[in-house]
Amino acid sequence: MKKTAEVQSIKREEKPGRVILRQILHEQRLGLSIVVLVGVIWTLSKVAAPMFVRRAIDYGVEGEDRGSLLLWSSLIIAVAVSAAVFTGFRRYRSVLEGRLSEAVLRDRIFAHLQSMHFAFHDVTQTGELMSRSNTDLVQIANLMTLLPMTIASVITFCVVAVLLLMISPLLTLLALGGMPFVSVLGVLFARRLQPSVMGIQREAAQVATVVEENVAGVRVVKGFGAESFQQQRFETEVKDLYDESMASTKVRSVFLPAVDALPNLGLIAVLGFGGHSVINGDLSLGSFVAFSVYVLMLISPLRFIGMFVAQAQRAVVSGERVHEILSTRPRVVDRSAASGLPPGRGEVRFENVNFGYQSASDPPVLANFSLRLKAGESVALVGQTGCGKSTVAQLLPRFYEAQSGQIFLDGVDVRDIRVRKLREAIGIVFEDTFLFSDTVAGNIAFGHPEAGDAAIVRAAELAGAAEFITDLPNGYSTEIGERGFSLSGGQRQRLAIARAILTDPRILILDDATSSVDPTKEHEIREALEEVMAGRTTVVIAHRPATVALADRVLFMADGRIVAEGTHEQLLDSHPEYREVLAAAPTRKNKEIL
Repeated sequence: MKKTAEVQSIKREEKPGRVILRQILHEQRLGLSIVVLVGVIWTLSKVAAPMFVRRAIDYGVEGEDRGSLLLWSSLIIAVAVSAAVFTGFRRYRSVLEGRLSEAVLRDRIFAHLQSMHFAFHDVTQTGELMSRSNTDLVQIANLMTLLPMTIASVITFCVVAVLLLMISPLLTLLALGGMPFVSVLGVLFARRLQPSVMGIQREAAQVATVVEENVAGVRVVKGFGAESFQQQRFETEVKDLYDESMASTKVRSVFLPAVDALPNLGLIAVLGFGGHSVINGDLSLGSFVAFSVYVLMLISPLRFIGMFVAQAQRAVVSGERVHEILSTRPRVVDRSAASGLPPGRGEVRFENVNFGYQSASDPPVLANFSLRLKAGESVALVGQTGCGKSTVAQLLPRFYEAQSGQIFLDGVDVRDIRVRKLREAIGIVFEDTFLFSDTVAGNIAFGHPEAGDAAIVRAAELAGAAEFITDLPNGYSTEIGERGFSLSGGQRQRLAIARAILTDPRILILDDATSSVDPTKEHEIREALEEVMAGRTTVVIAHRPATVALADRVLFMADGRIVAEGTHEQLLDSHPEYREVLAAAPTRKNKEIL
């Protein structure tokens, strides 16, 4: 299983994931205590019934006291009803506490993943995160469901053991003589089960990763005719999961039957010795029947304890996996003295910024990079792939943190501005457009959910999207499906532009925002963008000459530095490499459109 260096380092530093389980137990101690109390009442009802049966037989049947028989029979019915009521209540409350722990952890891990920096998501498999957010949480929830019922089972076992001793110490020794073996089996069971459980969780995450990648990338899979290869890959992962599951099943298939068998073996000894005691008059018939029932009552608690041990192993492993994620701290956070947006119209300065995506020891993407954008100015960044253009756009909103140097927005270091406020002031249109499973209007208003219909329509018009939207079956109310694949690439990008426009950002970043727009429609986008960019600080990352020409100033980048600047026309006349980059762009982009 592939893991990030961050997660691995956290795993080495932190104690096992029992921390998560202890936190849940602390947070839900009141609810769990209620369930345990209900379990105690249930236990008293269950263990009272055999005692009443004993009295009914000894006094009502053997002693022929009809009034006594009626009394004890009535009490048996009463405790049976009580046990039934509290059985249902106990189960309901146990499941409630389990699902509550799942819901709380699910909210916590989702919020944590939302807060994590981009670098974390760059190197962490989505399927791995999905597995930890779903499968692992279910395992923890199952443990929380079993916990109060197991505590009640332990209490039942202890109470029954005391009652057995009160009836006959010798028979109790015969009935419970195998209990030490159960303890030894439990220790061996836990040790042998944990590696298999860890393997199951690991392989389940791999299966989830394969499924997620193939569903999200189904167009690539089909485009390359790789269905059979991916099927083989999936079958391999499923086979590994199957093997780990069967290894775990083999361990449980030895332990759980042994737990069930020991009380039954004790019962055989009780029937043999106890039967002779009744015949010899050393033990009453009622006591013998009650004793036999109590021995049978030991089977369920022992089974619960066995189930709990098995589930505890799974939950501890799941807790470790969840803890690894929650313990990984986000790198991009608000400083203690961070404030809101400073007054201004969007002046931007990069001063001697150095940045690399891997580490400071690797070749930097940006090296001593400096840039100033005056408020309301539009600047185009042009260069070969990998020169650092998009990196500039991602450092400004602090998607990544510069390793050295400073970035200023209206004279204030961006690290001194609250992250949420900073990003609200920056509208970004990415080259890889992502739309949500929502209506067209919902996607446009994603960053400004309270926007009215008029504002949504206006943003669509400015982005050149209004025409195709009105042609959709339900206009702005049309559901566009997952990731917006029901629309063309150009349509998706126009919706993304409208989404950025609607937030009325102080700074607009267009990262190859017209790359998927049909060249025959590009003039419409150009006219719309000219209106949107007017008086607004804008960073344009583009390869198409028509889009680059929108900027007041063009910066040509190479090796993480600005090597030339001027207007579009000036660079065309003076810089051969600039001409080469723009000359190659139509071929590459047209291939993408086709």
